[in-house]
Amino acid sequence: MRVDYDDLAKTVAALTEGETDEVALMATLACELHHADDRFDWTGFYRVTAPEVLKIGPYQGGHGCLVIPFSRGVCGAAARTGEVQLVDDVDAFPGHIACASSTRSEIVLPVRAASGRLIAVLDIDSDQPGAFTTEDAEQLAAILHSVFGRL
Repeated sequence: MRVDYDDLAKTVAALTEGETDEVALMATLACELHHADDRFDWTGFYRVTAPEVLKIGPYQGGHGCLVIPFSRGVCGAAARTGEVQLVDDVDAFPGHIACASSTRSEIVLPVRAASGRLIAVLDIDSDQPGAFTTEDAEQLAAILHSVFGRL
């Protein structure tokens, strides 16, 4: 099953309306995203908890890495550069952190508040190589902006 982004956006908007707690929003979004698409094996957030440090936040799937510095991995690259990381083959990504050996591809998006402050990164892993597209990046970015851009 492939995600229907229009339906997902409507569901997320209804579930998160009026909520301002970042962790509650992350938990709700991780759940909805994870169950929306068979490609999504691990779906979750790494929160900015200190300068240049990401810590595991709400997620769905197997265990995740607990701490990721901005200097390492795909999540660190998204946090450090502020740009979406679309990785077709994680083994070819320099410095990839293998939290799960089954991961073949990954998409990571920065999550920002209305002020532009980096709150977290959204990390979605797949056991399929080349699982994610630029359309996924655009649609996920729009959903993140609609939820976190009002904080």
